[in-house]
This record gives sequence, structure tokens and C-alpha cells, in this order.
Amino acid sequence: MQLLGRKAKATSKLLRMLDLCYEEDVRADTDMNVVCSGDGRFIEVQGTAEGVPFDRDLLNQLLDLAVAGCKDLGKHQSAALAK
Repeated sequence: MQLLGRKAKATSKLLRMLDLCYEEDVRADTDMNVVCSGDGRFIEVQGTAEGVPFDRDLLNQLLDLAVAGCKDLGKHQSAALAK
């Protein structure tokens, strides 16, 4: 079974975090939504500076974090479906 997409939400507030709860999300400086296909290609990339604009370096860091999160989520989804 091919899983169509895995979604990760990454943000920046000194720390780089995935899958934030509401209280963390509303305090984030940068908000990213990323959806990857099962083979790691991008389906959706959306980034918003919640205050001060972010630079390319931060964008790359958040994309790397989100891709790793999507890959990890895919492993958990595959394991759950295998049961």
C-alpha cells in the first residue's frame, strides 16, 4: 500500500520543533506546513513569517526537519498498517 502523503508542521522560536500544540504554535516566529509523498517528494510547502521575515538558512533548516518528520511518520504509519 502506497501512503499518499505525510504532513509535518515545523516552526522556529529558537528551537526547531515538529507537530506543535496550539500554545506552542501561536508563539512561533515562523510557521511551516510541509507534506511529502511516500518517496520524499514535496506535495505541499507553505511557510509564514509570523513577525520578522526569515532567511533562506532557516527555511532550509525547517524543510530538513519537516522531511525527517515526514519520513519518521511514514515508518510509524507503515508499522501500524502492517499489524
